[in-house]
Amino acid sequence: MTTSKELIEEYQRQRQKILQMAPAEVIERRHKGRQWTARERIDYLFDPGTFTEIGMFIRHRTVHFGMDKREIPAEGVVTGYGKVNGRYVVAFAEDFMAMAGTFGEYHGMKETQAIEFAKKMGWPVIGMNDSGGARLQEGMDTLEAYGRLFRAQILASGIVPQLALLMGPCMGGQAYHPIMQDFLIQCKHTGFMGIAGPAFVKTQLGEEIALEELCGWKAHAVKAGQTHMLAEDDKDAIDKAKELLAFLPCNNTEQPPRTETQDDPWRTCPELDTIIPDQATQPYDMHKVIEAIVDDGHFFEMLKHNARSVITGFARFNGRTVGIWANQPAWAAGTIDIDAADKGARFIRFCDLFNIPVVTLCDCPGYMIGSDQEWKGILRHGAKLLFAWADATVPLVSVVLRKSYAGAHYGMLDKGIGADLVFAWPTARVTIVGAETAASVIFAREIKEASNPEEVKAKRIKEYNEIYENPYRAAERGCVDEIIMPSDTRKVINRALDALEEKNKGNRAFNARPWRKYSNINL
Repeated sequence: MTTSKELIEEYQRQRQKILQMAPAEVIERRHKGRQWTARERIDYLFDPGTFTEIGMFIRHRTVHFGMDKREIPAEGVVTGYGKVNGRYVVAFAEDFMAMAGTFGEYHGMKETQAIEFAKKMGWPVIGMNDSGGARLQEGMDTLEAYGRLFRAQILASGIVPQLALLMGPCMGGQAYHPIMQDFLIQCKHTGFMGIAGPAFVKTQLGEEIALEELCGWKAHAVKAGQTHMLAEDDKDAIDKAKELLAFLPCNNTEQPPRTETQDDPWRTCPELDTIIPDQATQPYDMHKVIEAIVDDGHFFEMLKHNARSVITGFARFNGRTVGIWANQPAWAAGTIDIDAADKGARFIRFCDLFNIPVVTLCDCPGYMIGSDQEWKGILRHGAKLLFAWADATVPLVSVVLRKSYAGAHYGMLDKGIGADLVFAWPTARVTIVGAETAASVIFAREIKEASNPEEVKAKRIKEYNEIYENPYRAAERGCVDEIIMPSDTRKVINRALDALEEKNKGNRAFNARPWRKYSNINL
């Protein structure tokens, strides 16, 4: 008869075998390549002594192609829960040293169950991706596991925050589950993500391209706008994930955590009174405005390398989390193109899902025009912003710094599309189009037929400018609630957020709408 002592010893032996993960020399090579093991990543993420592993002993059931003889520790993925900065989080970390972290039936089941558990408990999810892709030896079982994972993620979307950390390769069907999470942090030197790798691309299309160019950080953070933040290595990626979590609530029924701050909510920012150039076409850096008005000058930017004419990210006002959507006059005059519209719309919708107020800083001459944008669907993409604003129920505060023209007026949040409060600086120019454009249309015939066309054109531009290119007409019509000194912007925003606090707590009595599943956004 087997004794209890022997059973415990067998348990400890099997557990240690799984925990060992790989030979020391393999782990050492990994460290030299600036990567940690899956368990090292888990250990660094969670507060010491709080992590509970789930599914350590799960094992695949495949017998074909030699799989009956393959031992894959923990099925190539470590899953479990614990505390991160004192709050519960669920996480999974794929183990590239276990059959290249390939995604099989039970690997997928572990990730699916982790997400479903997080949804049930109302805890955020962090996925650490490092996998060679689908485990082809399992055929249909692998294929079906992807579908179950995707469904679990989608059904948890908008209920709990989901963060993806791209720390190694993530190819094929494997690449869809990080891209469907709310935010993606990519390790600059080791993270690769693609629907197909270079070998497959060459076989199918005849295109020769390096992995770094096809699937590296420039492809996703700069060109495609799929990577929200870049990290130098595993430690940096996890540090950024922890910092991001600190801005977010655990789930959609909670308010974001409020922190203590020594930064006076009512302080003025005198430097803002002179930040707008006298020349309307001269640029300035909107980051300087953001850093001046937020708590301690700290701004956590998202998608900073993509669609750089606009800025998105999180900051705090008097300790409360706020999402910021702003134009960047120093890049393409702050115009909104297709990528910028997509960037803003998804950010606004995330904030709305998780009870985060949004503050906009507007200096925008309009949506980008021209055949390139027109043929790619700027109208469809631009409409996403309008859907995002009109659907939003969180506090929405708009500050117009300079230009607020045409479609950008409501794409950057105006009263008509749903702003709760709109403020404008004396330098604001709130009107349908700029004076030069308006004069060229309204007075085209008069200018053409004049004996001195340039003199008449200048006169009409000046006339239109004096009547409309200012914040006072908008204030007269109630489209701007108050014209404020730029230096008062921080305290005005804090007062607005205080006033709107009950709306942010989900008091639907003030915001009743007819029942529907969701809006039919122009995807």
